[in-house]
Amino acid sequence: MDKKIVMLGMIVGSTLGTYVPVWFGADSFSFASVIGAFLGGLVGIWIGMKVYSA
Repeated sequence: MDKKIVMLGMIVGSTLGTYVPVWFGADSFSFASVIGAFLGGLVGIWIGMKVYSA
């Protein structure tokens, strides 16, 4: 079950991280969206680990 929670956090985080720069006018395939997806994935993994360990 722990892997599913972490993977879900990564997917949701990277998806949201991709769209944050789009809200500020960047293209969805821009470098800012790629960096946002990476950072959002890391945050999602971190949140998934926190939820699992709680």
